[in-house]
Amino acid sequence: MPQIGPGLMRLKLARDRRAKISHSKRTGGGAPMLQVRIHGRGGQGVVTAAELLSIAAFEQGRHAQAFPSFGSERTGAPVVAFCRIADAPIRLREPVLEPDVLIVQDPTLLHQVDVFQGLKADGYVLINSRRSFDELGLGEMARRFRRERLCTVPATEIARSHLGRPLPNAVLLGGFAALSGLITLAAVEHAIGVKFSGKVAAANIAAAAEAYEFVHRELQELAHAPTD
Repeated sequence: MPQIGPGLMRLKLARDRRAKISHSKRTGGGAPMLQVRIHGRGGQGVVTAAELLSIAAFEQGRHAQAFPSFGSERTGAPVVAFCRIADAPIRLREPVLEPDVLIVQDPTLLHQVDVFQGLKADGYVLINSRRSFDELGLGEMARRFRRERLCTVPATEIARSHLGRPLPNAVLLGGFAALSGLITLAAVEHAIGVKFSGKVAAANIAAAAEAYEFVHRELQELAHAPTD
């Protein structure tokens, strides 16, 4: 059984302490808000992924915030980062406990911590893996959610082919753009250009574009697959 790691345990305790506070998708002023939680390990650029997503949202004229669950962690340790996106200023500052979007940068976390804790019933899930949800042992979980909002993409492999390093963060944002349509690939590419420069930026942009096309093809195949 997956165990709740120290980071998520702290989040759970924070939620319990704030039981009387609404955690619905609100900015605090009543406007809808998209809440994103990103799971990975130290050294995979988890916090950078949240920052890139917020920059992409700003590029599209939205308000956004990005922050980690706690301070810097050693390489390989579980890390959680958050991003909120809204059409109005965001006044909330607490961790994202009920995400609309879940991005998993390291599939080894799937059966170690409860990464799906609090995920909304109509939420999006993107996992860095070439294996399907069934092959990852998540078939039963996946059947509780909307199939067209669940996808895997081999982000680490794509990153290696373009960057020469296993950094899946920007790659996954390209995949998320295709999966959700909530941000554009152009906005992701802009964010990468803001955060990086030169060959590093170009390689990340190419990797994100490849992930976008990969997920787009997966969704097309799903749409044309026979139903029971």
